[in-house]
Amino acid sequence: MAVMSVSAPFLDALRTRFGADRCREAAPLAPMTTFKVGGAADVLFEPSSSAELIEAVTLAASHGVPVRVLGGGSNVLVADAGLRGLVLRPRGGEVHPAGPTLVRADAAVTINGLVRWTINRGLAGLEAWAGTPGTVGGAIYGNAHWKSVNIGDLVDSVRLVRPNGALLHVPSDRMEFGYDDSRLKRTGEIVVWAAFMVQPGADPEALRAVARESLAFRKRTQPLASPSAGCIFMNPDPARQQIPDGIPASAGALIDRAGLKGVVHGGAQVSPTHANFIINTGTATAADIAALIDRCRDDVRTRFGVTLQEEVVRLGFDG
Repeated sequence: MAVMSVSAPFLDALRTRFGADRCREAAPLAPMTTFKVGGAADVLFEPSSSAELIEAVTLAASHGVPVRVLGGGSNVLVADAGLRGLVLRPRGGEVHPAGPTLVRADAAVTINGLVRWTINRGLAGLEAWAGTPGTVGGAIYGNAHWKSVNIGDLVDSVRLVRPNGALLHVPSDRMEFGYDDSRLKRTGEIVVWAAFMVQPGADPEALRAVARESLAFRKRTQPLASPSAGCIFMNPDPARQQIPDGIPASAGALIDRAGLKGVVHGGAQVSPTHANFIINTGTATAADIAALIDRCRDDVRTRFGVTLQEEVVRLGFDG
């Protein structure tokens, strides 16, 4: 069993500020992830507002306690040993107009909730993101993409809290957005809210039609009925790696051509529907999934000379 990295004084301070019933020790995280695997958090706290999120980060910093954030639980693989320190799982959140062409959404708002809010008000720009799992904070962290568009392309600015509790307002061009990447992976900063660019005056019914088509496409091409974390690997860049003739620059295509579609390791399986998805067949551990990820990467490298980079974020595998 892992040694807790949360001191008694910190736990007492957290409970005094937010209530003992809201600060859960040894809280199971598997039910909070879309993979449905992983161990427990030393301490789990679910901020119900941006102010609580900021205060919890500041309190942890003052006690030297490490902080992890778990949003909607998609695109992550939590280790079987769980996560040390304080795990923050923001809940609720609000969406507000921030000007004629800007909408501000708290980090805890789900992408689907943001999409519905904009559609109902005739604000175009986000409707194709219907069906995207996770939260605004998680989408900004990994610069989530849908087809050829990155979420960062739609962002005006982001409010962040640093690990020491300091706040800063960052314009989009300083977020270091890249393919499945942002500065947050380097700095450890946490999203408080993000402002998105929208176009007013759209017909809500037309926007709903786009959203329905996006949902239908996902249902046709992704294994939505089984627990998964979304795409496991980034698509390789043909400008940086030579892709064999006759194979698209697609992680799923490479895994499929390597003969791995449907392959099983323990309770984990490469999806028969989409080879860039690994699914939990019902009994998988995080170790099963990690081993299958490693096999896919190794076999594709051996077979085609292409090194796949993980899109899914492993949490707790570093101890």
